[in-house]
Amino acid sequence: MEWRHVATMREWAASERGAIVKDWGGRLPVVLAYPNEYAVGMSSLAMHGLYRWFNALPDVVCERAFHSLTRRVAADEPVLTIESQRPASEAAILAITVSFEMDYFHIVSLLERAGVTVRAEARGDDEPLVVIGGPAVSANPAPLAAIADAIVIGEAEEALGDLVATVARLWDDGHARIVGELAHLPGVYVPSLYDGAPVQRLWTANLDDYPLDSSVACPRAEFGDMHLIEISRGCGRGCRFCLAGQWYLPPRERSLELICDQALRAKDHTDKVGLVSAAVSDYGRIEELVARLRAMDMRLSVSSLRVAPLSTALVRALAESGARSITLAPEAGSDRLRDRIHKCVTHDDVIVATERVAEYAFETLKLYFMYGLPGEGDEDIEALIDLSCAVKARFPRKVVVNLTPFVPKAHTPFQRAAMASRATLKARLRRIRGALLPRHIEVRDEPASSSHVQGILARGDRLVGEALIATGGGRPTGLPGALRKLGVDPNRYLARRTLADPLPWDVVA
Repeated sequence: MEWRHVATMREWAASERGAIVKDWGGRLPVVLAYPNEYAVGMSSLAMHGLYRWFNALPDVVCERAFHSLTRRVAADEPVLTIESQRPASEAAILAITVSFEMDYFHIVSLLERAGVTVRAEARGDDEPLVVIGGPAVSANPAPLAAIADAIVIGEAEEALGDLVATVARLWDDGHARIVGELAHLPGVYVPSLYDGAPVQRLWTANLDDYPLDSSVACPRAEFGDMHLIEISRGCGRGCRFCLAGQWYLPPRERSLELICDQALRAKDHTDKVGLVSAAVSDYGRIEELVARLRAMDMRLSVSSLRVAPLSTALVRALAESGARSITLAPEAGSDRLRDRIHKCVTHDDVIVATERVAEYAFETLKLYFMYGLPGEGDEDIEALIDLSCAVKARFPRKVVVNLTPFVPKAHTPFQRAAMASRATLKARLRRIRGALLPRHIEVRDEPASSSHVQGILARGDRLVGEALIATGGGRPTGLPGALRKLGVDPNRYLARRTLADPLPWDVVA
């Protein structure tokens, strides 16, 4: 390891405020890793919460590591912790929290660059125990089963104490003894010892018991100018495509008093609060919360905004906070298709919301749509175009249409649906772009090839995990080829599943 790497890490550490630094002597070392760049990882509330909760446990030291500091990573760049610039391989537990399937490739390359054996069965007792969690891998752990010593299924808050205590008690006995005990803990899936009994998803009954907000101020994070606070978890709307809405049931809210206390503590370093939930405007006391935060002279930002009902107080607060853009998510073009996906938002709802938003000085209105949805036809694409144009006619400034191909997710009502073919997606995208660009509506889209890789990972089995390892953490586009080398047709993971077909994620209850 070269000194320049240590010096760079110290420079980044110096830019932070609130990091927890402990002596490693006599404590169980946990390295909390995020498989993406620092700016993305430190915008994840999971990183902030796990960092706080691990360090609150007695005789534990937890430090953070990332796949890379910036988007560009050199092959010889070591994986060091932010706090003490130690190699991640020196941890007893390498805890990896992953939010998105496409970061699975980064998990492979992170382990390789950290000097940790990628395949769990070959990992030595002198290496860290690799424990992985997060919504995507919890919903379908199969693609990472060959990599993880253990996978935490569901919400990890209440499992951390027992997990750490087990590892600390048995560390001298080796990995085999440890994972044998971990397999008996609620919500912990040990792939090497799976006995066929579904693992029950963990969930936290009282969110106030585990406050979740920014634990470290990080100016270099994507949302580095604000203090993030989770105000609720889950959603009762029942959208048929949404993993978060299905996975975090039942919906739960944090108390107004706790949220305001968190915002008050943040005032010594920022006047901007980012409210995080599946739908911020669904929070039961949103009007009162907005009023109290504004009375504290806090500026607001939100992770999501419901089209209907649209909170006028929240929109006004966003405008007064200097927000330059606002986002609405119709998800589909026609009322018929929105009913099919259970979005429960009408064409008129979107128009009314647009007119209300247009009263304020937002520079940009963003519309989020999925395309390639089950049951979608050409008429739905035309309805998407018509709706976008109707919005543009009522919002005099910049309108941006964001398009994402539908990807079926495990544990959702659409978990057995087929993905649209690449040819279909390209044709529909070409039609939308051709119709909207001449009307001065900007179109942003996600490549169909990337979405198909995500679809393979989201509904993949252990063979997908073998192909993932074979890519060496390289470009995602290499996954289909790696599957073919194993004699597997990648399209099998994109096709419709019948009710008789077993599902790789049946290991999760």
